[in-house]
Amino acid sequence: MTLRFYDTASAEVRDFVPLVPGKASLYYCGATVQGMPHVGHIRSAIAFDQLTRWLEYRGLRVTAVRNVTDIDDKILAKSAESFSPDFEAGPDAVREEEWWALAYRYEQAFLQAYDTLGVSRPTYEPRATGHIPEMHALIQQLIDRGHAYPALDDSGDVYFDVRSWDKYGSLTRQNIDDMQGAPDADPRGKKDPRDFALWKGSKEGEPTTASWASPWGAGRPGWHLECSAMVTKYLGTEFDIHGGGLDLRFPHHENEMAQSQAAGHGFANFWMHNGMVTYQGEKMSKSIGNTISPSEMLDIASPRVVRYYLGQAHYRSVLDYRPTSLDEAAAAVERIDGFISRAVRALAAGGNYTFATYGKVPEAFESAMDDDLNVPQALAVLHETVRAGNTALTEGKLEDAQQALHSVHDMLRVLGLKAVASGPASDARESAALDVLVEAQLAARAQARATKDWAASDAIRDTLKAAGVVVEDGPDGATWSLQRD
Repeated sequence: MTLRFYDTASAEVRDFVPLVPGKASLYYCGATVQGMPHVGHIRSAIAFDQLTRWLEYRGLRVTAVRNVTDIDDKILAKSAESFSPDFEAGPDAVREEEWWALAYRYEQAFLQAYDTLGVSRPTYEPRATGHIPEMHALIQQLIDRGHAYPALDDSGDVYFDVRSWDKYGSLTRQNIDDMQGAPDADPRGKKDPRDFALWKGSKEGEPTTASWASPWGAGRPGWHLECSAMVTKYLGTEFDIHGGGLDLRFPHHENEMAQSQAAGHGFANFWMHNGMVTYQGEKMSKSIGNTISPSEMLDIASPRVVRYYLGQAHYRSVLDYRPTSLDEAAAAVERIDGFISRAVRALAAGGNYTFATYGKVPEAFESAMDDDLNVPQALAVLHETVRAGNTALTEGKLEDAQQALHSVHDMLRVLGLKAVASGPASDARESAALDVLVEAQLAARAQARATKDWAASDAIRDTLKAAGVVVEDGPDGATWSLQRD
């Protein structure tokens, strides 16, 4: 099947044909590093990580760019609060924190969350503050082409003239006259309240470190301009896919598309947006207390379980969190891991085990992923393969079980569920080594029980328990599993 993705701009599923044969270029919006990552940030990163992995599986060389917005009104406002915990001096001490230090601290928190949940590092991860010259050049292009102007009040602001671009509103299919004014700057210097800021002149009371010289006066870039300048720097004026959360469609992506196309750039061939995360059917809101953070999820469940949960829905759909959601995800992961452990033991005992290699996933899995990255259907194929593998083990069909095991390994790898360094199936070689060691201990325990050496038997069981291995005795002998997080 041909790769097909939903394009927000055309509102249809279209065939994906890379602009450059054999390559794919992807830009997706990263974080504005003003605070700790929330669940929506992480869901978006996992969705585009799944996309990247699938494009690579399909033989494309992917250049992925994820930006860091490290200068923004929200960052300056957060820094202006002036104090943050100084953990080195003790929990009750405080220190002043510059805006750039705050941004860097939260950027590291995002990277840690991404790494913990197996999100691959992008090819490039540019910071906005490192691309001021490119932003100046883009602003000048827009002024020269009649689509931007310096503020009429000599504030040093520069605005995009939305009335000058007749396609403004096309991404979100809105009429310009129905739009509210852009809230990113005082409207007094604008020709139209809807004009948005490309450059923001310095204001009294703002830190001098948050200001750069420009032809229009000292200041800093507007949020929308940052992404247009950075994507052009790394992917060129036309590229394959622009992605981000559904909440970024307007005004951010609408403004990005307008200013880039007005500058003469083809810009994105596809616009892909992932859906939001809700809490029992309602929008998450700190004010009403119905939120859960990635760190809170990781306190409840392992990284593999959290990744499974956040990546299990279709990327365009709403993902609804309920108190039982992580338990359900854990049960699904345990079914997969249970088959892997059972299969490795049986195959190793029969001398048939070989380590899984990155091969070809089942055809039904391929069809699902080719069809607008249909992860729910792909997971159905994964679980059906697990069921078939367990049946094969029960019936003693070790060759069929081994094929199922290899397919499961390959599907997990494509979905990024083997990239998370947590859980018994994180690596086939580690799994096999663990199986051999535990089975040797169980064999020694069985021998001790046969000779009624109960002290030795109990000592082995206690040692395994201390290592997180749960042993259960049954009519067919002892079985084991890893203790649940």
